[in-house]
Amino acid sequence: MMLFVFSILCAFVQVTCLNPRSHWTLLPHILVLNVDGTLGQYPLSCLEEDPLKRDNHTQEIFWRRNGVEEAQRGNTHMVQLVESFGGGNYTCHREDGTLLNHTEVLIMQDESKRRRILVKTEQEYLKCSTQNYNGEFHCSWTWHSSRVNHNFLCVCSVDASDQHWMCTSAHRNFSCSVDGSRSGVSCRDKQHCPFAEEKQPIHMTVYVRTDHFLLESYSKLFLLSEIVKPDKVRIGKVNTTVVEWSYPSSWSTPYSYFPLTFQIFQVRGRCRKCENPCAGSKPPKALTIHSTDICQFKVKHKVKAVCVRAKDALCDSEWSEWSHVRLVKKYKQHKKYA
Repeated sequence: MMLFVFSILCAFVQVTCLNPRSHWTLLPHILVLNVDGTLGQYPLSCLEEDPLKRDNHTQEIFWRRNGVEEAQRGNTHMVQLVESFGGGNYTCHREDGTLLNHTEVLIMQDESKRRRILVKTEQEYLKCSTQNYNGEFHCSWTWHSSRVNHNFLCVCSVDASDQHWMCTSAHRNFSCSVDGSRSGVSCRDKQHCPFAEEKQPIHMTVYVRTDHFLLESYSKLFLLSEIVKPDKVRIGKVNTTVVEWSYPSSWSTPYSYFPLTFQIFQVRGRCRKCENPCAGSKPPKALTIHSTDICQFKVKHKVKAVCVRAKDALCDSEWSEWSHVRLVKKYKQHKKYA
């Protein structure tokens, strides 16, 4: 099972827990503390200490949280946890100000708590889709309107632009790039074989945090066959009574191995001013056609437009968006002269 992790900072610290709350390292120099809202403390250690060789130098260590000097001194600093607060950028220094160590402490609340950073779209936080079986897919999310400043991270190697990642697992090698809006990511499995049976699902986990160091995670588990949605069908008019359509240019080939099922809807009635006569259509008498080649279709009398969409013929996945062609010309009204 592949795991993608998107987040933003780095930190390392040695921690021992004085109460039953859990803690884990998201990335080097990123520590996550799981809390339940009650009061608590967590000790951070600046330097590794040999208990048999302790000296007074560690007592000279002072700490800063988000750049502000703390009153506590010594090699250990107690992080004070109050509800979802306590996170921050903790640094420890020698008496002369030299930086010794640093850690980014992120707070993660119980998942039963109300989510604050992303909002659901169509009953899910992450929306993932692919146009074919070539190993590429895209996942997107919607930020809460109150989250003007938001951050997310990737547990992968990052280039200087902070826009591209290389993500590896025991079975696959992924390359990912973040959208300019920072509301989605496009990934490609470099070792994907479109002709092989999918046995291992992709597990996408997105980590996002607020400026107050509150961390939330959002996950989605899927196979490419479950999220595939073909591009629009290419459709045209042969003559006034026959239309023709073909597979989307982005669909996987050969079509005999990756067949599509087509749904055809003939539009009657008055819809000459509609930019898209298929929009919002729930065709009561749509025809279904299975074909691995270019299709031609003879339309019925008085049909003004034909709508066609497609889906994978071998799995229960999404239909493409409707494509349409008009069969009725628009005539200009001529003025009557006296």
